[in-house]
Amino acid sequence: MRNGPSAVVGAAVLWGTAGTAGLLISADSVALAAARLVIGGAALALLASSELRSALRPGLLLGAVAVAAYQLCFFAAISRTGVAIGSVVAIGSGPVFTGLLSWLLHGQRPSARWSAATTAAIAGCAALIAGGGAQAGGQVLSGILFALLGGLIYAYYAVTAARAISQGLPSNAVMGVMFGGAAVIVLPILLWQGVGWLTTPSSLAAVLYLGLGTTAFAYFLYGRGLRTTPVATAATLALAEPAVAALLGVVVLGERLALLSILGLALLAISLVTVALPEPRPVSR
Repeated sequence: MRNGPSAVVGAAVLWGTAGTAGLLISADSVALAAARLVIGGAALALLASSELRSALRPGLLLGAVAVAAYQLCFFAAISRTGVAIGSVVAIGSGPVFTGLLSWLLHGQRPSARWSAATTAAIAGCAALIAGGGAQAGGQVLSGILFALLGGLIYAYYAVTAARAISQGLPSNAVMGVMFGGAAVIVLPILLWQGVGWLTTPSSLAAVLYLGLGTTAFAYFLYGRGLRTTPVATAATLALAEPAVAALLGVVVLGERLALLSILGLALLAISLVTVALPEPRPVSR
């Protein structure tokens, strides 16, 4: 995909299939996330093996720590608030933090159109989840704080990757260092959790898809998209993920969307199209 926004949306579509694929596996969620990251990170590192040395920089190595830390924050959040609320706070806060970090660290001030469309997209995402009748768990406040921390960490490694790519590093090498490093970090967690659940063909096939499809190929596309797409715009376009997950729930799992969810889906779609359109250039006289 030569078009940056299309590549980012393609990545988000793959991310959105992860939940449905995960239902095929009977495993602890932490072990599943660790296995997905180990396989995906190893594949990304292998893909960029000839370029990794040029991208071994302290900033990207810290980004690898952030990739691993995001997984821990995300699962800490959903264990306290439930999947729906934890997901919408973590995913929905990501674009806001990304825009702020891009502005504060690199002087890339978001446009008014991005701000309006991102606000509408987050509202649509919240309506999409709330329409499903999401119920919060007991430790709501701490869970929301973990989700917000996860959104901030995601924004950090997205901005870090975009900055490195804008400075001329190959996108494959950037993703290889960050996710390959994260794979090394979470490998002990996977071994501690155990891998006996990978012995069944269905579990092995599903986790390979999660690692190679929804992680390796998805972040390959995301890195390509960051070459020509501002990182704040890319973070907003990534909100296509919960929309795809909801549609798969209807088509594959036979779930039904409430009217509020349908309205949220429509608002989210309009917002993403608005963000994806190129900014108008001033006409010179």
